[in-house]
Amino acid sequence: MTARILVVDDVLPNVKLLEAKLSREYYDVLTAMNGPDALEIIEREVPDIILLDVMMPGMDSFEVCERVKTNPNLMHIPVVMVTALSDSSDRVRGLEAGADYFLTKPVNDIALFARVRSLIRLKIMMDELRLREATSSSFGVADSEDEKIETEVGRILVVEDREIYARNINQALDDRHTVSMATSADDAIAAARVGDVDLIIVSLSLQDTDGLRLCSHLRSMEESRQMPILILVDDTPDQMERLVRGLDLGVNDYLIRPVDQNELMARCRTQLRRKKYEPPFPR
Repeated sequence: MTARILVVDDVLPNVKLLEAKLSREYYDVLTAMNGPDALEIIEREVPDIILLDVMMPGMDSFEVCERVKTNPNLMHIPVVMVTALSDSSDRVRGLEAGADYFLTKPVNDIALFARVRSLIRLKIMMDELRLREATSSSFGVADSEDEKIETEVGRILVVEDREIYARNINQALDDRHTVSMATSADDAIAAARVGDVDLIIVSLSLQDTDGLRLCSHLRSMEESRQMPILILVDDTPDQMERLVRGLDLGVNDYLIRPVDQNELMARCRTQLRRKKYEPPFPR
């Protein structure tokens, strides 16, 4: 599975390093060293993925991302912001601008390639949906506005068996979303089978359940195969290794504890928005 990837960074060694890593994996790599050049390449070449450095002079990455995500012809392109910043406000700002994911410098190769593979799969699905919509429109059978999915609110299933964590997540989301809780794999699977869920949040620190195995099971079930999954991980070497495996299994996004409420809301909003553009799984 190959793809055309645009790397944008104002530091030449960073560009060359990412270009070399991605080229070794047989990806077609484009490069730019500032925002205006990046936008010109994006409109001309329409890459499959954009890797965008946060810290750039002049037109910053947030403006570049906003311009991509507000352009109807480009908004389907996944944008990954590459950052050395740890401030959650910067991540929230990026998510509000439309960024799909973040990678932290120095970029871990395993995380990079797992994320790229996940995004390629997403891009393929979105391209297929756009083609279907274009075909439907040409025959006059496009979906009506009333049938479009509402992205401001959603039905969220939280799988967490530690009471204090579950309570904090519920309090953060309950004002805007409909939240249901599960404390075991069996409860989570039963809730997912009903199909009345827009997003699943799974803790990888479950005490009596392997969170990764649960994610794998959810991905294998017809009812939950295309439900966005966001995982919660602790900032430990073991958990970070499990995070990379989760991304490879098809998990859509993650949050590292302690969870910032604003970032949690922003990431949930991103995943609910993504669900709108994914084609329904044929039954």
